[in-house]
Amino acid sequence: MNYQELAKLIIDKVGGEGNVKSLTHCATRLRFNLKDDKKTNEKSLKTTPGVMGVVNKAGQYQIIIGSDVGNVYKEIINQTNISNDGDKGIEEDKRSVFAKVIDTITGIFTPILPAITAAGMLKAVLSLLVVFNLLTTESQSYQIINFMADAAFYFLPILLAASSAQKFKANMYLAMMVGGILLHPNFIAMVTLAKETGEAIKLIGIPISAVSYSSSVIPIILSVWFMSYIEPIADKVSPKAIKFFSKPLITIFIVGTVSLAVLGPIGYLISDAISNGITALESVSPWIVPLLVGTFSPLLVATGTHYGLVPIGINNRMTTGYDTVIYPGMLASNVSQGAAAIGVGIKSKDSTIKQLAFSSGLTGLFGITEPALYGINLRFKTPLYAAMIGGATGGLFMGIFRVRNFSGGSPGLLTLPSYIGDNTLSFFYYACIGAVISIVVTFIATLILYKDPVAEEASESNELETKPNATLNISGATIVAPLQGTLHSLKQVDDGMFSEEILGQGIAIEPSEGTVLSPVNGTVSALFDSKHAIGITSEDGIELLIHVGIDTVQLNGEGYEYFVQKGQNIQIGDKLIQFDLEGIKAKGYKTITPVVITNSAEVGDILTANDGPIKLGEEIIKVMK
Repeated sequence: MNYQELAKLIIDKVGGEGNVKSLTHCATRLRFNLKDDKKTNEKSLKTTPGVMGVVNKAGQYQIIIGSDVGNVYKEIINQTNISNDGDKGIEEDKRSVFAKVIDTITGIFTPILPAITAAGMLKAVLSLLVVFNLLTTESQSYQIINFMADAAFYFLPILLAASSAQKFKANMYLAMMVGGILLHPNFIAMVTLAKETGEAIKLIGIPISAVSYSSSVIPIILSVWFMSYIEPIADKVSPKAIKFFSKPLITIFIVGTVSLAVLGPIGYLISDAISNGITALESVSPWIVPLLVGTFSPLLVATGTHYGLVPIGINNRMTTGYDTVIYPGMLASNVSQGAAAIGVGIKSKDSTIKQLAFSSGLTGLFGITEPALYGINLRFKTPLYAAMIGGATGGLFMGIFRVRNFSGGSPGLLTLPSYIGDNTLSFFYYACIGAVISIVVTFIATLILYKDPVAEEASESNELETKPNATLNISGATIVAPLQGTLHSLKQVDDGMFSEEILGQGIAIEPSEGTVLSPVNGTVSALFDSKHAIGITSEDGIELLIHVGIDTVQLNGEGYEYFVQKGQNIQIGDKLIQFDLEGIKAKGYKTITPVVITNSAEVGDILTANDGPIKLGEEIIKVMK
């Protein structure tokens, strides 16, 4: 892969450097915050070699690269002045509160994951050495490796201070100093003494809670967020001549005092409440959360919102020593994603699909699911359903047996040692069994549900004819509106087969009347028992599918009437279908109607009209060669 060329193409297709406010990356995807996502060339991005998919969710424009994402990110940084702390203050942030929260959580926790993963795996290896009697807990080797692993957990507030400062646009070194204040040995000694003697801790008369903040998560995030507001005020009130000294002095004294007296205790109470809530939930139904996480994690990953679960899992481990709800559920989900892709690879007869399915499935089993999710499972849907079934089953098992994760990492087969702890292998064994259950159930479900795309199309049409796969010599062919209403992009269609252009390129129309007229001169090539759709082949060889409504096949023809027969020659304006617009809506079905060129790859460049009102007979698509 030519990272330099790919980086250049990505910059151009997201609207150029000037359209980028900030950029970060996680294990598999570039995460852009853009000024205007309408300036992107998403269609071209999706077909760019090296790009596995594009997701525009939760206020971020995410480009899925895979394991090479770090190299592509470095090239983008080298070629531009874009940084991971872009200036968001230039213009108003119009994202929803939910999108802002998810973006903030992602920005804070993504940079520290390598340190947490390294610490977790060291802990797992150490537990393994103890279980097999290769080390004793009294040996110096054990103690040295143990404090090496503990370093990332104990000093977690300092790590979070650095990443939080980047996200909140605060001075990173002052933020790390606040983390150091919360962890200073003298403060820890005061807390220990206060707990033993009952004496209060006070700073110039202000009471300080006797709370230890080692391994804590929320207190430092709240403190750095507060600091992002105090620092500009300190800058404003400081005389220019002494600003170099007075600004950090004012900032640290105020933030340090408020952190110790107010924000730290509040964060501690929040963390404790989350932990107690999880414990209470476990005492009633320990299987509920792992079941839900195992089932719905693929959908959270697809939208980039799965990072909202990471702090809960970390907080659980920091407060109780282990996590029994988030990471076990995500383990079941991740290995199921990999198993679904491998199942597709075994069943598919398409060599291209097989190659992608096997490679992405393997990375999914190891905990990196985006290649499998975007390359296979979301693309074909049925493997996604199979993965959700398998994830639910494995999550349920691990919830019932209260499987404990002691050190995190990217949930997958490679991090199974993170379930070794409390000087026992029982949780490790249960985690392995849960993973196997997820893989087996998903694999079987995939083999049952999945069909290659060509077979699925033939099944739906019952009798759709196949044609030689030859390139057509089409230039200047036009397609006119078959319905009257409002023209939309296919992205507006709530069905991945259309919105992801799996069936082909085209447009969608929200109809204002219940009549479908022929958009071309040609022949009726396919009719359906449910009468909700029609296939047409134009005189130029363009193959069209007009699909009236979403999931309307379930109406079994109720409210629809054909006015043509298969094989009939038709002209532009001939009546094809009459449907009960209001009746279909009343039954809860969406009436937006995709008009798709199913042989898009063969016909040349496809130009579509802009979104807006459209009348019958107006040009909506033009094919260029």
